[in-house]
Amino acid sequence: MPRRWIAAVASLSALVALACEGGGTGGGDGTPPPPRESPRPGTPAAMAAIGDSITTGFGTCLVLSSCHRNSWSTGEGRRVESHYRRLRELNPAIQGRAYNHASAGARASALPDQATRAVRDKADYVTVLIGANDACRGSVEAMTSVGTFREQVDRALRTLREGRPKARVLVVSIPDLHRLWEIGHRDERAVRAWGRGICPALLAAPTSTAPADRARRAAFRDRVDAYNEQLVAACRAYGSRCRHDGGAAHRVRFTLDEVNSLDYFHPNNAGQQRLAEVTWSAAGYAD
Repeated sequence: MPRRWIAAVASLSALVALACEGGGTGGGDGTPPPPRESPRPGTPAAMAAIGDSITTGFGTCLVLSSCHRNSWSTGEGRRVESHYRRLRELNPAIQGRAYNHASAGARASALPDQATRAVRDKADYVTVLIGANDACRGSVEAMTSVGTFREQVDRALRTLREGRPKARVLVVSIPDLHRLWEIGHRDERAVRAWGRGICPALLAAPTSTAPADRARRAAFRDRVDAYNEQLVAACRAYGSRCRHDGGAAHRVRFTLDEVNSLDYFHPNNAGQQRLAEVTWSAAGYAD
């Protein structure tokens, strides 16, 4: 390999390492924060996250891959004040016991298996964010049906309820993906990125005003709304140990500055931080 390529690869590796650099909420040397005198009663000693690429921190480490340390839910890095970092300040016993089972590309069909792994972790707190990939298919017809989506979510929640009946579950609403088109279809960089096949049910032909394309986008928006309604109902059916974010994530009026500049789809670190902020109060540990 020529020397200039070796140097380039080394530089890229260094950049990725910096982007993924972790650390606690303590000093700049990466030391953990000083422990509380005693943990706040009722705070979890272990947590788990299940869902899709949004929860994996996808695209936050300069490359289009998962970067768990920047996750809004379980991230331990300095760039995002995740639920895990906030909980660690309340109960140091959770240190090192935040498990991320979300996976890039996951649809609701993957949720039951992820829930099984959360049970094996003996998680006391589980976050759930799913649905974007069920809608982001090649066409409206290929989207997961609303009934199937609900059935798969119910299976996952039943696994959690049976395996960890005392655990608290937070179900997060699907962000307003249609807003991506609204704020990005006039941006050349976003349109170019979407042209690589990102979420075609919504983002194919983003500048087209043809009736068929307008109808497709509207059907996509309606499907996400229907999924969100089912998430509310599924959490209610779960019982008192399940909390819903009340639509907080879906209401976020994010900007292009809060999505990464590689695919103009996934949240960057600012977007992950925003997601952590708006969902934290729903978890019930904030006060």
